[in-house]
Parts: sequence; structure tokens; C-alpha cells
Amino acid sequence: MLAPDLSTELARFAIGFDHRDRALLHGLWDRVLDSERWSEGELTSEFEREWSAWNHLDAVAFNGWTGAALAALEWANVRGETVLCPSNTFMATPLAAISAGANVEFVDCNRDDLCMSFEDLERKVREHKPRAVFLVHIGGHLAFQSDQIAELCRSEGIILLEDCAHAHGADWNGRRPGTWGDAGIWSFAPTKTISTGEGGMLVSANPEVIEFARAFRNYGKPDYAVHGLNFRLNEFTAAIGLVQTARLDEITTWKNEAARTHLDPLYGSRLQLPDGMTSGFYKYIVFEPIERSTGKVYDEPCHRVLGKAVDLPNSDWVAENHWCVPFYYRPESREEEAT
Repeated sequence: MLAPDLSTELARFAIGFDHRDRALLHGLWDRVLDSERWSEGELTSEFEREWSAWNHLDAVAFNGWTGAALAALEWANVRGETVLCPSNTFMATPLAAISAGANVEFVDCNRDDLCMSFEDLERKVREHKPRAVFLVHIGGHLAFQSDQIAELCRSEGIILLEDCAHAHGADWNGRRPGTWGDAGIWSFAPTKTISTGEGGMLVSANPEVIEFARAFRNYGKPDYAVHGLNFRLNEFTAAIGLVQTARLDEITTWKNEAARTHLDPLYGSRLQLPDGMTSGFYKYIVFEPIERSTGKVYDEPCHRVLGKAVDLPNSDWVAENHWCVPFYYRPESREEEAT
């Protein structure tokens, strides 16, 4: 059971860090200091192993989402090719593809899940013959049409990259984000469900992608066959990642209990999940104006930011017709009830 007064606490901003873990974190930082190795050390490897255990895929840690995205895009060899991207996403997604030398074309979203529309993707695949597709999971849940999108990409020989920056804690009948595509790209930026301040992760079932990513994040060492740069994660940040990953399932459970108990009864217009899907509730999305909102997931579609003359009616509709209820992890409330 959650504390009965928790509803008043949910709206008070907090980073998703459990302060009961301070001593554990300080102990890990002492390990870093004692090791005399502040980068490319044991804790980065441990963080990768723990994330791999949760995500069920091999993992490579980066100092941010961008490095992981660029590694995936460079592996996909998108330079001079077309990448299809949903317009309802953060500008980081198309900007990464543009930085990797790709031509970005935009795909509309669905109104029910805010994620890429399979119907519009089919049209854009025929029109643009893309090298790669970016599937973005929005708001904490998984794109409802992930299966169809993945099957289309497989059948057409298109590389599928999953932007999992919002999807911490999500699953669909036990299947985790990143497992539909050739690579999944994670962010641990400050406001994410779990955060390391700054940080990222690339996951893949393809050993070639993992090998390429490891080289790419460190200038292509040792033989420089991969033309990467410095996207290494430092050991102090990796320590936070270890602590946070250990809490991820607990945080997800806590947020789902809080949503069902305190928010669902208030918001009949909330985004409805399909059977078997769990959201990590990076955002609690409703389709009605509310008195206090954290704003929109995105209030301006990327095609409009970049001045692309393309008709994406659902992306425009979503930008105008959804709001986000303030919803933050409050582990101290659980502790107070336990006592």
C-alpha cells in the first residue's frame, strides 16, 4: 500500500534517486578513488553488465545519448542515405541523424500512443527507400505498433534503431525496449526515470554492433579502423548507474502503484496501455487540459522546427491536445508508511 497522502507529494519535483542509497554510492566512489582509474574502469563494466541483465541485450555505456546514437548511425552507414524519423520526438533524434550525414524525412505518429504510425511509415518507406528507421518510444511506454514496424523493416532490409530515452522500466509481456531493433539507444539524463546526471547506453543482440560501439566511443582504439571520438563514461557516473539500475524495477512498481491508486481515478482521458504492457511512467499523459501540467512531452513537432513542408496531421494534433500530470518518485513516503 502507498501512503494515503501521497497524491500531494507526487507533484513535487524530484530526481528519481532514492536517498537511502547515499552510503552505497559514496562507497562506490571511494572504490573509484582507491583504484586511481577514473575512466574505462571496473565500474563502467559492472554498469554495462547490470544494464545488460535488465535489458536482456549486450550493452555499451556512453557519456550521453548522443554518443550512443551516433555510434549506431555510423554503424548503419547512413551517410548520404535517408533516415526516417517520427516528427513527434525530441530534436536530438533527427539532429543526430543529420550530424551522421543522413537526410532525414519525417513520419507521422498515432494519436493513441504518440509514437510512429505504421500506416504512414509504410508510405514513407515506399517513397524514400530509407537506409534506417528511428522508432521512438514516447513517455515511458512502448510504441504500440513495434511488432509491425520491426517486421516491415526486416522484410525491406531497413536498419531499425530504437530511441529508448523515455522507456526505462517498460516492458510488453516481459519484452524490454531495444529488443525490436538492430540497436537500442538509452539516455540517463537528469529527469529520466533513473538518471546518472548525464549518460547513455547502446544495446544490441548483434555482436558487430557492440564491437563497433566499443571502438567508436574511444577514438576507434586500438587500430582506429572505426572513426570515433571520445564518448567514454567516467567511473563516478558509472557508479550512479549501478545504484540506479538496482532500483529500476522497484521504482517502476512504485510508479505504477501510485498511478493506479492516485492518478487513474482522476483522469479518464489518460493514455491507455494495451494488455500486457507496463510503462515506466516517464510521463503521465492525458488528453484534456489540466490546471497544472509539466507541459507537453513535445509542444512542437520536429518537422515544424526544421521547416519541413510535410503534412503530418496527427503530430500536429498531438502537440495541441495532450498534457502531462506532474508525477515524481517519492520513496521517502513509502519509508514513512513502513514505520
